[in-house]
Amino acid sequence: MAIINETKLAISNTEIEEQNIEEIDYSNRAQWLRAAVLGANDGLVSIASLMIGIGAVKEDPKAMILSGFAGLVAGACSMAIGEFVSVHSQLDIEVAQLKRESMVEGLADQQSLPNPVQAAMASAMAFSMGAAVPLLAAGFISSYKVRIAVVAAAASLALAVFGCLGALLGRAPILRSGFRVLIGGWVAMAVTFGLMKLFRSGRL
Repeated sequence: MAIINETKLAISNTEIEEQNIEEIDYSNRAQWLRAAVLGANDGLVSIASLMIGIGAVKEDPKAMILSGFAGLVAGACSMAIGEFVSVHSQLDIEVAQLKRESMVEGLADQQSLPNPVQAAMASAMAFSMGAAVPLLAAGFISSYKVRIAVVAAAASLALAVFGCLGALLGRAPILRSGFRVLIGGWVAMAVTFGLMKLFRSGRL
């Protein structure tokens, strides 16, 4: 009887450990996905604001699109380098911690360690995906006023989607979080447009 109870207890402990591992894996995946959504949101807000700001002082569609593309390349490189340095520092700390604890480096340990190159590529891709939204929206429109409006509308729609998706992954209130992200994007675009208009008028 005691053997049966011990066996049941061992099975129960194993199931609990498996559930804990699954929860940790899900948590890690959710964090990566949420970071990707935030990176895409950064790219979207940065490039949409940049393009609208250039559009406030210059009606040439080529200047607007080229500035957006330059911002995409510069932003993606900046995000990748920053993420690589940050994750590599984290990797150094974790490796040093493993050595201090005299742990044997196995396959599981290697898999659990952060990958700086993977993180850098993911960050650059996420930023580029967000930045591509206003670029694609403005790419085929020649009318100045329509182009500005379309960029703002496309960015607003994408902001709402990214905000809701980030809230879903972070288990936060979806509508409130999505609206907060949308308002933040509107403020960034409005401030950039307004300041550049003031520069154009010579008031700054």
